[in-house]
Amino acid sequence: MTRTTDPRGNRALRIRDAKLSDAPELAALMCEFDYETSYAEMHSRLQVILSDVSYSTIVAEVDNKLCGMIGTLTHASHEHNDPSGKIIALVVSKPQRRSGVGRALIAAAENDFASRRVTRVTLTTRFEREGAHRFYEALGYAKTGFRFAKNLPRIPQK
Repeated sequence: MTRTTDPRGNRALRIRDAKLSDAPELAALMCEFDYETSYAEMHSRLQVILSDVSYSTIVAEVDNKLCGMIGTLTHASHEHNDPSGKIIALVVSKPQRRSGVGRALIAAAENDFASRRVTRVTLTTRFEREGAHRFYEALGYAKTGFRFAKNLPRIPQK
């Protein structure tokens, strides 16, 4: 858990691990980024994610109000001997964007990765999120390729 104050000294920023009780605020954050998510859906997702040590979910609070989150995955790799890390989600509430919250969340995730002996981190972002591209590049992330996606049909379980 980390507590810092912004450079203007007018707010308290706290970085901590997420809890299941954060589900309502996290669902609202997901909706701000066009990922329609209900409280029940986020609660269900968090139950699975928080119980899996490969995942990490870190949240940011400003003046005791949740305003950001970063979700990560540490995993084995076919290409490398050491574990790899992936930033799966990074969301900061609209009022807190460009205030240092995103940087603080990235730093917390990178520290967590380092403690897990991860030396390589990847992330994906949509083409249209040019501001996000500049943000990640300013933090030392480089464009290294494209991500391709395909939705598969659900197969009924027997």
